[in-house]
Amino acid sequence: MDLQVFRALLSDEGQSLLAALGEAGPGGEPDSAATATLRRSGPALVAAAEEQVRLRGLAAAKFGTYASRMYFTPDMVELSSHLAVAEYKLDRVREMGVVLVEPMFLGSGADALVLGREYYALAVDPDPLTAAMAVANEQALNGRSDPSLIAACEDIAAFGGRGEADFIDLMRPPGPDGGHDPESYDPPLSWALEQVRTTGLGWIRLAPGLVPGAVPDLGRADEAEWISYDGEVQELVLWFGLYGTPEPVTVRRATLLPTGASLTARGLPEPSVRPAGRYVYVPDPAVVRAGLVAEVVEDIAGGPVDGGGTLLTSDELRHTPFATAYEVIDVPAHAPEPAGSVEFVIAAADGATALTAVPVPVPARIPQAP
Repeated sequence: MDLQVFRALLSDEGQSLLAALGEAGPGGEPDSAATATLRRSGPALVAAAEEQVRLRGLAAAKFGTYASRMYFTPDMVELSSHLAVAEYKLDRVREMGVVLVEPMFLGSGADALVLGREYYALAVDPDPLTAAMAVANEQALNGRSDPSLIAACEDIAAFGGRGEADFIDLMRPPGPDGGHDPESYDPPLSWALEQVRTTGLGWIRLAPGLVPGAVPDLGRADEAEWISYDGEVQELVLWFGLYGTPEPVTVRRATLLPTGASLTARGLPEPSVRPAGRYVYVPDPAVVRAGLVAEVVEDIAGGPVDGGGTLLTSDELRHTPFATAYEVIDVPAHAPEPAGSVEFVIAAADGATALTAVPVPVPARIPQAP
């Protein structure tokens, strides 16, 4: 879809078309009134409306009921984090004490839109369609006729210096080899780092699965935060200006939403592997990506399972918000697997073995380690 077709979608005809197709749902049969509307509309507009209905359905998992009023491209849906992630980051931005902010590279626009709820936001993107969608989505998400978000299509490299904090979205699809090279982005990560360091406040949003070393020294950020939602890691955020004075070493943090449980590095040595005990634990992927498995090992008084990858174990049950606990059970030969059981494959020198375990009920409140 190009900018001209998108503007047609915003017209009365386009809105009628979206409403008619939305009521039928993706792949549904439109009623007679909707069919008449489809016949009156051009093929490009109909195709764009059908695509929006499909994308809105996919985006509902991240944006809830807002998705039915928003506009997306396929990349926006794929690369967006859950709306709760943007709202969580807004809570942290409040600590910075800023008024005028600059979101750059809008992606889905979720971060810029949420920032626009409380700040004057000068949002820019080099793609005119993305910028236009951000303007339309502002009304859908925040419901304001006089928004504090100003979204424009501009050359990013020539922009900046007008706000008190920069928020740069460098979340990108993986390359042809399935990997990410932030220095190959346009502009590259090095430019984004220089931009935020010059301002002194803000963050850079990146794909969470970057290989170690893809961001040397974690960009010398105050904090590198891996954020997950419902057990799925969403993004890596490099924070600048959180603590007033630069940190000598970047703090690594894992935050789990929607609970809000947060874990930071404690400078622990790499734990020793051990055989599986009575309980095994699957750490949240944000914990693994942040390199904080040793911290969880200390909390459960256990260790990594020898040959179990990131699987952890302990002899006594220790609840933690940062890992899902299972109790290992014996299943007699030829007996059916218990309902809800999970099988973990453990590598060993003499061949792989399997552990059968059942989830441990989670208490209403799990205390966090200090």
